[in-house]
Amino acid sequence: MNQVPTVTLNNGTHMPRLGFGVWQVPDAEAERAVATALEAGYRSIDTAAVYGNESGTGKGIAASGVAREEVFVTTKLWNGPSRKWGRDAVLHALDDSLAKLGLDHVDLYLIHWPRPMRDDFVSIWKTFEEIAASGRAKAVGVSNFRPADLDRLAAESPLVPAVNQIELHPLFPQTELRALHAERGIATEAWSPLGQGKGLLTLPEVAAIADRHGRSAAQVVLRWHLQLGNIAIPKSVTPARIRENLDVFGFELDAGDMAALDALGAGGAGRRIGPDPAVFDV
Repeated sequence: MNQVPTVTLNNGTHMPRLGFGVWQVPDAEAERAVATALEAGYRSIDTAAVYGNESGTGKGIAASGVAREEVFVTTKLWNGPSRKWGRDAVLHALDDSLAKLGLDHVDLYLIHWPRPMRDDFVSIWKTFEEIAASGRAKAVGVSNFRPADLDRLAAESPLVPAVNQIELHPLFPQTELRALHAERGIATEAWSPLGQGKGLLTLPEVAAIADRHGRSAAQVVLRWHLQLGNIAIPKSVTPARIRENLDVFGFELDAGDMAALDALGAGGAGRRIGPDPAVFDV
């Protein structure tokens, strides 16, 4: 298996361009899935407090035998509406995540949603500044932030998010937001990079490219992400699929392939699969 390339984040931290996501993986299955991914060659694991599987994820990392310094671990603050997110609450949430993971630090800590209607993500970010300075997270960033949310952070904080993790796939390419990230030195990370399998992988345009390269549709879409410069975190609990999703460094899409995949998202404002960050407050 080819070594996964890394991207240098805006604070100098190196992050693998392809990682393993554990969204919707039950805690009891996370240990096995994470250990399988690390054995296959993944070196980036993405979880979150709300996924309820940080404990299993941590056990999988420990059981893998891979040295801690070789594994890039991301988790996220679930800044839900059930409480006020002052400094102490944010720090307690990180303490809780670290305890479940069995780690003394994470490599990346993200605000999971902007929840603009609550008007508290700037104050949360101020505590993230403190977390970054403490070293308990090597880098800090955001998830699901829109251009307006990033503008608000830029106006009120000197700390630029290292990463914005967003829904991104050929049916929802987020062209404007990716361009803004590039301007500001924010790495773009795609969640649901395969569109959750909801039609994307069976499209004839994707199948035709896969046939030409002798690859799976998922491998073609992941290759599209990599050639655009995105970080991608596909999820699977099937060992063969886990390995297949990592085996995307032995071929390259040509300009015609990329154009065909780009065309799938033309005018794709309505092709979002997940929640809209402008209104999500569950």
